[in-house]
Amino acid sequence: MQKFNRLPRKALLPLVAVTAAFGLFVSGCGARVGEESAAPSQLVKSCVNTSGSKIKVGFLNSLSGTMAVSEKTVRDSLDMAAAEINASGGVLGKQLDIVGADGASDPNTFAQKADQLIRSDCVAAVFGGWTSASRKAMKPVFEKDNGLLYYPVQYEGMEDSPNIYYLGAAPNQQIVPALDWMKSKGYKRLFLVGSDYVFPRTANKIIQAYAKSHDMQVVDEQYVPLGATDFTTIANKLKNSGADAVFNTLNGDSNVAFFRQFASMGLNPQNMPTVSVSIAEEEIPGIGLNNIEGQYTAWNYYQTLDIPENKTFVADFKKRYGQNRVTSDPMEAAYSSLYLWKLAVEKAGSFDVNKVRDASGGISFNAPEGKMTIDGENHHVYKTPRVGQINSNSLIDTIWQTDAPIKPDPYLKGYSWAQGLS
Repeated sequence: MQKFNRLPRKALLPLVAVTAAFGLFVSGCGARVGEESAAPSQLVKSCVNTSGSKIKVGFLNSLSGTMAVSEKTVRDSLDMAAAEINASGGVLGKQLDIVGADGASDPNTFAQKADQLIRSDCVAAVFGGWTSASRKAMKPVFEKDNGLLYYPVQYEGMEDSPNIYYLGAAPNQQIVPALDWMKSKGYKRLFLVGSDYVFPRTANKIIQAYAKSHDMQVVDEQYVPLGATDFTTIANKLKNSGADAVFNTLNGDSNVAFFRQFASMGLNPQNMPTVSVSIAEEEIPGIGLNNIEGQYTAWNYYQTLDIPENKTFVADFKKRYGQNRVTSDPMEAAYSSLYLWKLAVEKAGSFDVNKVRDASGGISFNAPEGKMTIDGENHHVYKTPRVGQINSNSLIDTIWQTDAPIKPDPYLKGYSWAQGLS
């Protein structure tokens, strides 16, 4: 059994109250799995029904609210992966029966829907979430219910869980490589702008620590509520800040308003290069190509990657959803997550959560982004960091990448300058 960080006893007390509110037990839904492990959360009885020709899995994404612009596309890629798996015979001979839920861009809703999927809908695993606020809200639910969450988005790190698989980049696979690239380009005075929640604030702590040890300076750090659309004041501060580059951790609709205001003030890639870590191909049309062409992003996947698996993925996605549709990093990670779960289930020979967990370490999948391998110690995956530039076709070209996938380091233990961050 792998070792994971556990909450201290005092931190668990409010969780007990939440657990009581949700309800601890649900009547049986068929054959039960997941009862043999000794860890307290792993003694929770599962209601997953393995007796029929189908197995339920949950897709939990924001189909409404400020994050819907990004998360609806993730649902599309999950649906495609499920259809492909079913067409190829399913998982352990069982067809996937999808139970969909709307997180509504609200952390509390995500937590409630997660509990419902596990305890009432009796799903074998859940795939979804986007913001770190949604993941943080779901984390105690999955640990309490002993469910499995496959989370598809890059995030701030400083976390692991026996009940979550982190398919997006850890900070050493996105934030740190992006900073290395910016330093190599001579950008020394950074302006930080982000949405006011967990991911941007923690990411910016990492950036501040990096800057102090790499002869760089953060000239300003600005936050807006998630979904905010008024950037007049921040754009003025940016223009007069003396910064030579921006590190952008805004999420959702706020990116549209920010870059429109940004461009209207004469800011562009030449006089104010910006690296964004939450803008992918899907968001570019909404922002407006004229407002963002030439700017930079940091991800592990782009639609333009010249990889056989990616060419097939893109062609199949366009065939299913339309030639005008694009693919993106979170979509690709979500698509791959379903296959990684399938491989773990088949290796375990069971849908039992504890057996799937024990079988997952070292499993690899030739994904559209390249080879992905689950690190059994922290439930993150090996990934290839990439910096891209937005082109005139509203796509993103890779302009820099590492030579091979990088081992995930969610707590940045391998970096002396990051000591104390976790």
